[in-house]
Amino acid sequence: MTYDPTGHLLLTPIDKEAPSRVQRLRQLGLGDQPDPAFDAFADRLAEVTGAPFSMVNFIDENRQFFAGLHTPQGTHSGTELGAAAASSGVSRYMARDHGYCPHVVVRRKALVLEDVCDYPRFAGNPVVDEIGIRSYLGAPLIDRTGMALGTICVVDTEPRPWGRAGLETIKSLAAELIEQIHRREDGRI
Repeated sequence: MTYDPTGHLLLTPIDKEAPSRVQRLRQLGLGDQPDPAFDAFADRLAEVTGAPFSMVNFIDENRQFFAGLHTPQGTHSGTELGAAAASSGVSRYMARDHGYCPHVVVRRKALVLEDVCDYPRFAGNPVVDEIGIRSYLGAPLIDRTGMALGTICVVDTEPRPWGRAGLETIKSLAAELIEQIHRREDGRI
């Protein structure tokens, strides 16, 4: 675990690859504007997992950007992530220290949190109190260069038993989206 100089546990991991990731995202033309194809992918991700919220998330040094977003209302604004989120202006952008995707990117492994409150490291994340997130399932988007570009994830405001099936599903869908990104890069889309 990583601690700050005062001895407190850091809730957001140190991300040494962020500058290289930003360069790669720019090269791919990703991470700074909504994308209808990623919104469609997020819609499908929510449908497959039965989750009310899903995202295609790219991460830079300071923030997360939901290039693809699904909400229960079927809109892509992101303001449905709870009353506190709406009042604080959360939309397709989220601070890097909010949520669990930065952990997935740094770890380079899928993360299953059936009830975030069961994990002291994750229960203190601002999204628990500010937005009401109680469960998370996410997988990294690792491209052909070995760079973790971001994640795909689903969240719920209730605990969810994602289980092994959920883990395998999110990993498989992450691989599928990376192939789509590669086809785009190769000019085949």
